[in-house]
Amino acid sequence: MSEITVVIPNYNGMKYLAECMTSLCREQQNAPGYEVLIIDNASVDGSVEYLQKEWCGEGVRLISLPENTGFCHAVNLGIREAKTPYVILLNNDTKAEAGFVRGLYDAIRENEKIFSVSAKMLMWDRPELIDDAGDRYCVLGWAYSRGKGRPAADYDKSVPVFSACGGAAIYRRSVFEEIGYFDEEHFAYLEDIDVGYRAMIYGYKNRFCASALVYHVGSGTSGSKYNTFKVKLSARNSVWLNYKNMPLLQLILNFIPLLLGYLVKYLFFCKIGFGTDYKNGIKEGIHGLSKCRKVPFRMEHLGSYIRIEFALIRHTFGYAADWLKRKLLHK
Repeated sequence: MSEITVVIPNYNGMKYLAECMTSLCREQQNAPGYEVLIIDNASVDGSVEYLQKEWCGEGVRLISLPENTGFCHAVNLGIREAKTPYVILLNNDTKAEAGFVRGLYDAIRENEKIFSVSAKMLMWDRPELIDDAGDRYCVLGWAYSRGKGRPAADYDKSVPVFSACGGAAIYRRSVFEEIGYFDEEHFAYLEDIDVGYRAMIYGYKNRFCASALVYHVGSGTSGSKYNTFKVKLSARNSVWLNYKNMPLLQLILNFIPLLLGYLVKYLFFCKIGFGTDYKNGIKEGIHGLSKCRKVPFRMEHLGSYIRIEFALIRHTFGYAADWLKRKLLHK
């Protein structure tokens, strides 16, 4: 019996699929039973035909959607289709090292309160550097990848994180039934921070696993680090993320730092030519608050909110320290 379903959302990822599928299906050592489920978002680059010809069969299944429904809907469909207790989400622009599945599986089974475990993601073209070692979120309303651009050797311990990066992480499937699935209104971007935040409110934990290695191209589907689509959606979703997960008192408490964070981001995007896109995303987020499903406040979660608030503040100082280190190293 399979213990794990690996869900791979795909949208025009033909140039990455061969290495992704080969590493996942042929190079996993001592892994528990697992199956692969690919959710294709109406690709037009030959992805579907390639997968059907080369990979579909025993242990590998493909669901081809008639239109691009976004990352969140695709992975939700995969999670719901899975019959296994654990689900690994894996981007198509990745290559898994031997032991990737085993590492994540062992890590999430250490404690029943662990909701997600993030893999150690290395830069595809510079594998000695970290691409993501779990995600952090700070009181300025900024999400950032832990360890981005730092030596991979410095991240050899499994530690708690704010949320797992949905590009390569394992999740306890039963918890989704309690806290809700990825928010499909997001379409893409910050959905993994959102669901990790929600899990912490309910008392669950998110961790980073140093022994599960995967190489990541980064922006393989969106095509670039910054573009109009990505900047606008990320800005919109950041507004929704805070509104949904913070009760009124916490929103009031964090109003000034959040406002400052949005202002600094706006100035940054103005500098690189995406200021209008960021502003339009913020406006769309504010106008769309009425359709957000807020996490209901419960007194039993008060301790979780307090722990989260301290984490938001701590990660703000962590971000500032990382930024200062990068500046000093580049001098």
